[in-house]
Amino acid sequence: MKVTITKSEQEFDVTAAWRIIAQMLEKRNSVIGLSTGQTTIGMHRIVSEIHTRYPFDVSNITLFNVDELTNLEREYAGSCYTMILNQIAGPLGIPEENFIMPPTLSDDFVAEAILFEKRLAERGGADLQMLGIGSNGHIGINQPGTPLESETWVSPMDPDFEARVRRETQVPPEIELGGLTRGIKNIMHTRKLILIAKGSHKAEIVKQAILGPVGTEIPASVVQLHPNCEILLDSDAGALVADYARERGYSW
Repeated sequence: MKVTITKSEQEFDVTAAWRIIAQMLEKRNSVIGLSTGQTTIGMHRIVSEIHTRYPFDVSNITLFNVDELTNLEREYAGSCYTMILNQIAGPLGIPEENFIMPPTLSDDFVAEAILFEKRLAERGGADLQMLGIGSNGHIGINQPGTPLESETWVSPMDPDFEARVRRETQVPPEIELGGLTRGIKNIMHTRKLILIAKGSHKAEIVKQAILGPVGTEIPASVVQLHPNCEILLDSDAGALVADYARERGYSW
């Protein structure tokens, strides 16, 4: 693994944005996976700003998100479709047919998971995945305990996150919420992974994920086995990893 620890949150956002842009420029028909949340808002904004100032062709770029919420209206501000559309796909002018997302509502999410993967495979598979890490080590919505060989499926939400979504949407308890997520196996088939994290609240889980044993208890630990993976952190998220490196004379 390559480990990059930036000096500040701003430098992190700029660095992450340029990783996305570099992939777009290197391969004009790239298939790029994104993630939503506080970690990615800044990098998406910078990608959009750079494209506005220095336009480049994105007509053959395909974007998707690693996961999507289920049993909610797509128009919900917290849906991955809405966030990615507003933050980056819309500002870049990505054609609708090149923005691949599963629906939030369906009578058959098993079929939707298969179709989601089929659409990505038809475009040659994912070239790059910007991969967030949850505070409990989840990737996508693959929670602790998910088998490492899992394929795209509907996973339960983290309980705290589900409680927040229910407060915001007023979805009654009898409606089951979850997330259609690329499985760990599917994520690992991406040609290049960049595991991203910022903030001191992510420091401990990042350390466990990239320096501890690989296992289902921390799904993100599986990235240690990927042949082309970068760990991109701001100084706060990377503090414990940096301490570990200094103690052993490593240069990261």
